[in-house]
Amino acid sequence: MSIHSIEELENKLAEPSDELIADLSKVDGDIMLLGVGGKMGPSMARLAVNAIRKGGLNKKVIGVSRFSSGDLKRQLEDMGVRTISADLLNEEELKALPDVKNVIFMAGNKFGTTGNEHFTWAMNAYLPGRVAEKFKHSRFVVFSTGNVYPFTPVGGGGATEETAPNPNGEYGQSCLGRERVFEHFSRTYGIPMFIYRLNYAIDLRYGVLLELAKSVKEGRSIDLTMGHANVIWQGDANEIALRALNVCSSPPVTMNVTGPETLSLRWVGEEFGRRLGVKPVFAGQEAPTALLSNASKAMQTFGYPKVSVLQMIDWIADWVRQDGATWNKPTHFQEREGKY
Repeated sequence: MSIHSIEELENKLAEPSDELIADLSKVDGDIMLLGVGGKMGPSMARLAVNAIRKGGLNKKVIGVSRFSSGDLKRQLEDMGVRTISADLLNEEELKALPDVKNVIFMAGNKFGTTGNEHFTWAMNAYLPGRVAEKFKHSRFVVFSTGNVYPFTPVGGGGATEETAPNPNGEYGQSCLGRERVFEHFSRTYGIPMFIYRLNYAIDLRYGVLLELAKSVKEGRSIDLTMGHANVIWQGDANEIALRALNVCSSPPVTMNVTGPETLSLRWVGEEFGRRLGVKPVFAGQEAPTALLSNASKAMQTFGYPKVSVLQMIDWIADWVRQDGATWNKPTHFQEREGKY
């Protein structure tokens, strides 16, 4: 099966599983996505709406963003999402948000950190405290990142939740700040929370695999120094975020969210080369360490991802072959100095 259009892609991303519907039926109250305008927010909001409708559940989905693109606001409302335009760093606009039982915190800043570190710290480490104070009677799924971990040996299975954080660069440091601030308020007020450390969600329009496929097709050299990575289909990542509302606790539970494989990017490039009929061009040599996470704990809790790596590779190869629409949002997965 191939995906031939944005509509087919969006429908695929928003297919709710029986497990998602069952978990959301156990969670009382409406769901608010703070920072819904990012890469994952719109498809997650649609997935939540579809699960609620299919399960006959009595819940609303509310999406909050600055909505610099008015078209996104309309699209979300057409899906059945209630939208609120707000700058979360504006105290009055934050206070004016309605109280809800469930908050998925996706707001943050990564790219453009270098040279604008103060804004990254304000978004990633100051704002969480203000949001936790506002929604102290809610439960939270807090998006974080595998960037809070140090590099680990490629043969070691990736960092686990027991690996001591040691971020490389100010972006990762500010994300650890986000986690620590939320943890403080969880412990202070007894707020149930789930810290969601994500490594590389994949859509056909962006992500590590798309960047590799485009490089292969265009004959561009692929630097293999950061030679290994983890990826997960965005639909699976979205589902885990919503299901995580059912396993929040105080102090927070923390889980790595990514796919089960430590992927060799050389192997991925060769797989795309076979599908696209192009010999990939590689440069450099794989370093003995990489930014890797072990998601065994999340898989024990939520099950294995439903979309496999080979399925993603097949879909993305077809997408690139037909010049499908892409977003200019590079992951910078090659970065080893933590400078974003």
